[in-house]
Amino acid sequence: MVRLVAFALLGMALHAQTADQVLIVVNRQSPASREIGDYYMKKRGVPLANLCTIGTKPDEEIARDVYEREVRTPIGTFLKQHGLTEKILYIVTTAGVPLKIAGNGDGVRNTAASVDSELTLLYGRLHGAAVSLPGAVVNPFFGRRDAPFRHPQFPMYLVTRLDAYDMAEMKGLVDRALLARNTGKFVIDTRASNKTDGNQWLRTAALLLPKNRVILDDSAAVVRNQKDVIGYASWGSNDKDRKQRFLHFQWLPGAIVTEFVSGDGRTFKRPPDTWQLGKWSDPKTYFEGAPQTLSADYIHEGATGVSGQVYEPYLMFCPRPEYILPAYFEGRTLAESYYLGIPGLSWMDIVIGDPLTRLKP
Repeated sequence: MVRLVAFALLGMALHAQTADQVLIVVNRQSPASREIGDYYMKKRGVPLANLCTIGTKPDEEIARDVYEREVRTPIGTFLKQHGLTEKILYIVTTAGVPLKIAGNGDGVRNTAASVDSELTLLYGRLHGAAVSLPGAVVNPFFGRRDAPFRHPQFPMYLVTRLDAYDMAEMKGLVDRALLARNTGKFVIDTRASNKTDGNQWLRTAALLLPKNRVILDDSAAVVRNQKDVIGYASWGSNDKDRKQRFLHFQWLPGAIVTEFVSGDGRTFKRPPDTWQLGKWSDPKTYFEGAPQTLSADYIHEGATGVSGQVYEPYLMFCPRPEYILPAYFEGRTLAESYYLGIPGLSWMDIVIGDPLTRLKP
């Protein structure tokens, strides 16, 4: 049954994975942005007509008005002027394009968001849709396991980011994406003695994947030193037993990662080699405002796609592994797989990686 479903979804995924459906956004004020944008275009064969250049200070955090004026508006204008509003399904931001928009910090009514998550709503805005600013907006693609992503059925763009600690790692994301194959194992590590929804989502993900391809660990031990890993989901540093930054996995090309951590996507600045995970009660253990795991560390180790949160998302808005991992296994693109599992837009999520990455048979 799993194999039949996989073939059916693979056929649907083929409708949404061509290079001419990708818009690349580079920042002229960032040499790194221009370099990785050019590299990706050449490797994937993205048409030059799909290159959108903006000009803004390459700060990781920006104010809302800067986002509106220097990021959203020029990208929207480019799409309209080049007749690409409908054709583009994927937007790829690059290192040097701002990462996050500062907000009021008001819990689930926060006006903060990641730049990438805000850009998902650009399609609707270009069609006159009004978007309420505080809090998350329902993702219309969330949980739609049997529907191919297309316009206008889903009035949004799927936005991913090419970013890492350095240029070699950014280019590695692109290179590994092209080598992705449907092999290896999915490692799913729950948090011991925890009865929250998160653990149930992790266990459901394991049930929806072939049993012989899954390692599910419900013990207190943190799973480390695994070989041939193609997918990983866990609580990251929110597992009290996780003490070390790196898992020392052997990641296969195409491997993806998701975890329930509030600030893992907070920065792409490289920590000191001596930095390790810490405690909220000890500010001396913080790096860039938090003691938590970093999404970029997984890229550094060799993963090809990783989700992250730029600010506190709350568990109910974290990416859901029971949608992401089975969709990816069944042939969805990396972008489709992640956004199937992201409940809210205009919120804290980022997705790192080539959106067209797909596990080929």
